[in-house]
Amino acid sequence: MSKAQGAIKEKVEIDAKGLHHKTLNEIIKKRVREGVKHIVLRNVNGQRYIATGISKPVTIEIFGTPGSDLAAFTSGPQVIVYGNAQDAVGNTMNEGKIIVHGSAGDVVGYAMRGGKIFIQGNVGYRVGIHMKSYKNKIPTIVIGGIAQDFLGEYMAGGILIMLDLKSVCKNLPAHYIGTGMHGGIMYLRGCIDPHQLGKEVAQVPLEDKDYQILQENLKEFAEYFEENVEKVALENFIKLIPVSKRPYGRL
Repeated sequence: MSKAQGAIKEKVEIDAKGLHHKTLNEIIKKRVREGVKHIVLRNVNGQRYIATGISKPVTIEIFGTPGSDLAAFTSGPQVIVYGNAQDAVGNTMNEGKIIVHGSAGDVVGYAMRGGKIFIQGNVGYRVGIHMKSYKNKIPTIVIGGIAQDFLGEYMAGGILIMLDLKSVCKNLPAHYIGTGMHGGIMYLRGCIDPHQLGKEVAQVPLEDKDYQILQENLKEFAEYFEENVEKVALENFIKLIPVSKRPYGRL
């Protein structure tokens, strides 16, 4: 194999313009099987299931707006989106990272069991629903903006951080936060009225380990998005934890 051929194997570009999502995903998976380590997708416009089921440590850069179920069921790849993403980003992901330079839709991180998702902007409804930890895997979602209702619904494990970088302690819009939550931790920057919380969660003081978790994730967030997060006061975070491991056990 020539040096030129070897370089092609390391990184390839794919023009997704006009491609059906099934065709695009077949091309991506073929390149991954061939040993390509870095794939750049251009002109993506709503194609679903990009990177779904990939279990190798490949980097996939996406220019455009990927469709639903981006990087679902993944175990290892790093997926970077230069734009917004639609619903179900990181659905049931097991390992890897998803970095979205924009906002994302509903059910981000649905049932994720490991890995990290970083969203620079806002997210929709039911983000972090059914997240769960497994052994040494602690799934993490970091949101730079705000979320809508049912944040952390039925959350069973992991870490969910909402930074709300565009404001200083205004009332967050989400309601039913942590409904059915029975594991994991949420850190929310902003002001919450008690009626916005599900009955299954409680607000508790932050401890030293909480500040460490926040600092580590803020640092990583800043590296990806070049956001000035030094202005974020860690004291302005609310910590939410479940009050029961079986919130509906008596029903």
